Amino acid sequence: MAETLAAFHRGLAESGYTEGQNVAMEYRWAEGRYDRLPALAAELVARPVAVIVATRSSAPARAARAATSNIPIVFQTGSDPVKDGLVESLNRPGGNVTGATRLTTALVQKRLGVMAELVPKMATIALLTNPAGPQTTEQVAEMEAAVRARGLKLHVAKASSDGELDGAFEALVQARADALIIGSDNLFIGQRKHIVELTMRHAIPTIFFERDSVVDGGLMTYSASLAESFRQVGSYAGLILKGTRPADLPVLQPTKFDLVINLKTARRLGIVVPAMLLATADEVME
Repeated sequence: MAETLAAFHRGLAESGYTEGQNVAMEYRWAEGRYDRLPALAAELVARPVAVIVATRSSAPARAARAATSNIPIVFQTGSDPVKDGLVESLNRPGGNVTGATRLTTALVQKRLGVMAELVPKMATIALLTNPAGPQTTEQVAEMEAAVRARGLKLHVAKASSDGELDGAFEALVQARADALIIGSDNLFIGQRKHIVELTMRHAIPTIFFERDSVVDGGLMTYSASLAESFRQVGSYAGLILKGTRPADLPVLQPTKFDLVINLKTARRLGIVVPAMLLATADEVME
């Protein structure tokens, strides 16, 4: 959280804004409870604020958009904002909403390909999802298509709270899953250390959707920089404060995706990472 917030402030500073000097910030945290978002958005609209920055998924942005059609909204998400109904198109957002996407949900097929290189005899792949998450349906559909194309079996593990994670892992072990992909969801960001611990306890090769999980001991990730995405929304918020209309700011997309492998974790799991996969990695943690 500290790293992403610092990145947002760096982006804001590009337009000359510094919190506590020439701009005030109001923070609202849903703490993974999507049902709280409408009330939190209504609070900000009632203030009223000059710009609403909605991050981590499409759900906060949708709540803000439902609360106001006048106050500019800058989102940061991992899904397709056009499919989510946030903007009319990426190049011409229209209305009062724009922002940045990391295209996290669109990387399911690529992550499956990376895992297939690591575990070539894989027969069953598991996908950890949050049934209440705003991007779950899209991710499951993407995964189902990717799994069919490779002739694999899919087990969808479900957890909508921290307390359900242990049961979800027990279920995927019973399903004889050979590997695991962590679906993109705020719950899994907040519980990443618990999830990493569970992947090690059950010795299941796992690919995550953000780098911090690998820093915390997870096996690997394939993703765009979260910090860069937050810097981008900070930059857009600053431009809007200076008078730029959201409709004139195209949705920003990542131009680079990084494969990060934790070699120490691989050794603990007894996994020999293929030389070709290591050669293509953008970062190898020893």
